[in-house]
Amino acid sequence: MKPGFPRFVSFIMLFALLIIAIPAPVFAISGIDSAPKQQQAPSETPTLAVVPTDTVAPSGPVVRPQIAVENYRTKPENVNYGQDFRLVVKLRNEGEATAYNMQASFTSSDFLPLKTGGVVIVGDLLAGNSKEMDQPMTAATYVYGIVSVDMNLSYSDASGATYAEKFTLNIRISGGGSGVAVTSTPTGVMSSQLVITSYASSVDPLQPGEQFTLTMTVENSGNVGAQRVTMIVGGGSSSGTSNGTPQPGGVSGGSGEFSNFAPVGASNVQTLGDLPASGAVQASQNLIVNVSTAPGAYPMKVTFSYLNEKGETINDEQVITLLVYSLPSVDISFYRPPDPFLVGQPGALPIQVVNLGKRLAVLGTMKIESANGTVENGTSLVGSLDAGGYFTLDAMVVPEQSGTLSLDITIDYTDDFNQARTITRKLDIEVVEGFEEPTPDPSMEGGGGGEFPVQTEESALQKVWRFVLGLFGLDSAPPSNNDPGIGPGIEGPAEPLPAPKPGSGKG
Repeated sequence: MKPGFPRFVSFIMLFALLIIAIPAPVFAISGIDSAPKQQQAPSETPTLAVVPTDTVAPSGPVVRPQIAVENYRTKPENVNYGQDFRLVVKLRNEGEATAYNMQASFTSSDFLPLKTGGVVIVGDLLAGNSKEMDQPMTAATYVYGIVSVDMNLSYSDASGATYAEKFTLNIRISGGGSGVAVTSTPTGVMSSQLVITSYASSVDPLQPGEQFTLTMTVENSGNVGAQRVTMIVGGGSSSGTSNGTPQPGGVSGGSGEFSNFAPVGASNVQTLGDLPASGAVQASQNLIVNVSTAPGAYPMKVTFSYLNEKGETINDEQVITLLVYSLPSVDISFYRPPDPFLVGQPGALPIQVVNLGKRLAVLGTMKIESANGTVENGTSLVGSLDAGGYFTLDAMVVPEQSGTLSLDITIDYTDDFNQARTITRKLDIEVVEGFEEPTPDPSMEGGGGGEFPVQTEESALQKVWRFVLGLFGLDSAPPSNNDPGIGPGIEGPAEPLPAPKPGSGKG
């Protein structure tokens, strides 16, 4: 062996160790493929390896805050009219996320918010936690029963999405507003309550320009008496005390609504005195309907102001409804003087209908009837009549007896509230006996002419006699019905013949 052979073998082994020691990334940097080679059997077909992928799980329920009202109450539990109180509400986050920037606003038609302007800042509320808040309020009006307060709640979540909720808080009030509580109705509450149990108008139906008297029955349905009761027709209020302390003020009755009904003869404020519990009194007010009022149903407000047992001023407001009509105003008469009416003879009826109102009138069927006569062509449809317009009907009547004959005229129509109504008129005519021709009696001389003699045929002798009279220049005309004539063979006073005139005759 040559002396240099071990040295060459050592060099080869050192180079192999270096290749083994150099990591794969070095070859990758130098562009040499560093991936390990896989040996494949020459008889097998190469296959693609399937790489497993992650399955996307369906999204779960949305995680968000959810605010609910756990409970609410008032402080104090019993709230009197005009007294301040606090409405305490406990909120709970029933969701799975925190509610941020939460605020609540309160609105009510009977309670007025105080201090905060009706908006309370609640702040943040963690999931599953509760928080109380309170809103100062006052009972500004006289109410009883159940009063609603609306609470609007707004908040957001961590992503900035906003949410809004609305809650209705029902507060039970008993005793005419003397107590407010969210629990059961307290017993033994003493209060007065004035209501209108019935009302009526002296004129029915009411029309524009009509003056009438409105009568109302006022009853105290409370369990204590009402002192110094004042009735304000049209609406108003009264002041003078506050928690028993006299204050300057009085009765305000000028702020009511009087565009359709206005008081006449006296103001709209009346004093009814004291009214005990379960007592009743009748009150009346003279009113007039405005001439410009259109047909329709009009509500009218009536306020009863009185003092309770504590000397506080209470105002009870009632509403009644009055109906205003605009009925047609028509005149039914003859458009010309009728002809004389005879018993058993047909006579003309020149009937005319005139609209005397200021607006269009739509009328239905007109009928003419009589109990002592037969009417022909006595039915006709009138239709619409303008203001001042007219409609004529020429009917015939056959009277059955003499004297005064009444004609009953009816016109059907529908009023402004679709109710059937009827206009009735009565016209009187005078009927006289008719002239009857006497019946001849053959048994009597001359045919039995009675008062009107029957003219008989002229005889030959009478004709000769008239010829002789004509020769002497006398009247030789044949006799009339009223003149039986004088001639031969007829009894009567003989008249001397006048002397013949010289040269008047014929030879």
